[in-house]
Amino acid sequence: MGEYTSKSKSYEVEEHPFELRHEVKRLNTRLDKIADSLEKSEFKDILENYTDPKKRIITNFIAGVSRGLGLTLGTFVILGLLGYILSLFINVPVIGEYLAEIKKYIDANS
Repeated sequence: MGEYTSKSKSYEVEEHPFELRHEVKRLNTRLDKIADSLEKSEFKDILENYTDPKKRIITNFIAGVSRGLGLTLGTFVILGLLGYILSLFINVPVIGEYLAEIKKYIDANS
């Protein structure tokens, strides 16, 4: 077959055919595992995302809009729940008077 030469050692295929075949199979198995790992980690998508500026801009814009909308809706829900819970305390002597004043102010401006 011939002779395989590397920088440090030279191997003759005729002398060690089984060992070389075994080593090639082992390396192919490892390369297959590395390829599977890269596919699972979606490395190609990550590279495309960081090398294409338009994709990064669009992705970051959509992420910003989503965060802003989520924060707005979350604040609306929390303040609504807080207002409902506070309206239950209108009949409490000290806090109720203060909350009644706030409610009158809100009703007057609505």
